Amino acid sequence: MGKIAVIGSCSTDFTVQSSQIPAQGETVLGEHFSIDFGGKGANQAIAAARLGGNVKMIGAVGDDDFGQKILANFKRHHIDISDMQMVPGPSGSAHITLYDNDNRIIVVPSANHHITFPSEAALEKQLQDVDFVVLQQEINLNINEQVIHYCAAHEIPVLLNPAPATQLDPELIHQVTYLTPNEAERELIFPNQTLSESLAAHPNKLIVTLGDQGAIYHNGMTECFIPSFKTQPLDTTGAGDTFNGALVVGLINGLSLADAIKQANLAASLSVQKLGAQGGIPTLEELQAAEAQL
Repeated sequence: MGKIAVIGSCSTDFTVQSSQIPAQGETVLGEHFSIDFGGKGANQAIAAARLGGNVKMIGAVGDDDFGQKILANFKRHHIDISDMQMVPGPSGSAHITLYDNDNRIIVVPSANHHITFPSEAALEKQLQDVDFVVLQQEINLNINEQVIHYCAAHEIPVLLNPAPATQLDPELIHQVTYLTPNEAERELIFPNQTLSESLAAHPNKLIVTLGDQGAIYHNGMTECFIPSFKTQPLDTTGAGDTFNGALVVGLINGLSLADAIKQANLAASLSVQKLGAQGGIPTLEELQAAEAQL
C-alpha cells in the first residue's frame, strides 16, 4: 500500500456529557467526563491506520505530559512519527460538550500553530516517500498552502478537509485533488453557489458530507448521492474525521470514488456508537465484519 501523510493537528480532548446546556452565567451538572486523544489531523491518521493504512503523521506537540502521551498513542497505532515536532509550551486541546446526540467544541491550538517547514527542501524530505497527503484547517493556513503548492507541483494527491471552515483561494481549490466540507463549510467556501452548482463546478473533487444522511458529489455527468448507514449515535465527535481517514484508505487501495465514499460512510456510522473522537474509530476487521452483514 502507498504511504499516507497526514499533516495537521494533535490534541487532547476534554469531553463533558450533559442533558442540559448552561445559559450564560449558569452552572449545570454533567453526567460524564473523559480525557481522550483528538485533533482532526490525529483522528484522521488514527482512522487511516486502524483501517490498514500505512500512515505518517506530521504535526507538533508541546513539551508537556499530554504531548508525550499523544506521541505514544501514535506509536501504539504503528504510525510513523519521525517528522513530528516538539515545541515549548502546551499541546493542543479541545473542549467538547455532548448534548442531545450532538457536540459543541472549542479548540485551543497551542502547539498546533507552530508546525513549520523552514524550506522547500525540508518539505521535500518529509514527503519524499509519500503517495497521498491529508490536510485539515486546525493548523496555520499558510502551512496548508505551502504543502498544497508543493504537492501540485510534484503530482501528489491531496485531500483537504476544510474544517474549521474559512474562505479558500480558488487556486488552492483547483490544486487539491479532493475537498470534503460538510454542508455549513460548503456554504462558506462557495457562498454564491447552490449545492448543485458547486458540485457541478468541481466534479470528482468536491465531496460534501451530509451528516447522518451520507455524502454527495458530482461525477462529471450527474450528482451521486451515497447514503449513510443508519445507526443510533452515542457520540458524533470524530465521525467526519473517520470518514476522511477511511476515504483516503479506500482511494489509495484503488477503490472507485463512489465505493470509497460508501466505505467511509460505513466507517463513520460505526464510529458514532462509542464515546470519544478516536474511541469509536473502527479497525479494519470491524469494518469488514460490518460489510459482511450488509
